[in-house]
Amino acid sequence: MAQTLGLIDIFWNGVKLDNEPGGRVKLGGLRNTEVIYTTKVGRAQKMFASEIECTVPVEAGQRVTDSYGIGEGELQVHCDTGQIFSWDDAFLTDALEFTAGEGGKLKLMFKGGIPVEA
Repeated sequence: MAQTLGLIDIFWNGVKLDNEPGGRVKLGGLRNTEVIYTTKVGRAQKMFASEIECTVPVEAGQRVTDSYGIGEGELQVHCDTGQIFSWDDAFLTDALEFTAGEGGKLKLMFKGGIPVEA
């Protein structure tokens, strides 16, 4: 039986993030979008950003704002099935928001351009 994707490891600026199951990766790049005119439908290409979502724990002594700064950085996603995607222009979006209890969860959303697949 073939192995299927089960786990992803995320590295932000060389540091592995201990993320919960359920991380999501949407690869960016050019996509076709519809263009409607009179009774016809055409297509035009449009660039879409990559989106990488994960949830990490907040640990005692951690300086959250130091760990997740506002600038660009290198992001890598390693799949347990062997695929590796990397962005050298990734950045965090949204405010840093975390919840108490259940492990102190911090949701992160990274965006970037077209990934390089190793």
